Amino acid sequence: MLVRWLVGVLVVLSPATGLAMDRIEITRGADDIVYGNCVPSLDVENNTLDIIDYLQVDLVLALRDGRERLVELRSAYRDGILHPIGAGGRATLRQHLDMSRALGVSCSDVTARRVVRMVCEAEGGKSCVTSMSVRP
Repeated sequence: MLVRWLVGVLVVLSPATGLAMDRIEITRGADDIVYGNCVPSLDVENNTLDIIDYLQVDLVLALRDGRERLVELRSAYRDGILHPIGAGGRATLRQHLDMSRALGVSCSDVTARRVVRMVCEAEGGKSCVTSMSVRP
């Protein structure tokens, strides 16, 4: 009786577990102020069995004065030292201020965010094949 019950529980849970382990979840991270400029970030949760070598999400930020600015948030320097995101691992995507222009505004001046491009490279330089969910 107990064995049947355990098998039933495993059968019910296995599809849910499979769905949870096949997605890269990207959510809004903490905004920082660096030298008076807003520096956004994104938090990444790699719910796959793959290692992510490089991940970049490009956001367009709408500013209070009507302008829009493109911000590239990266897991690492693409042509430098990589910081892989392991299977089941977490990381933060950041703007590299030494490679891109600062926003020039405080975080309260950002009114909206939208994703315009994503680059995901798995181990060995292959494109990531899993689905990604982004909530900037």
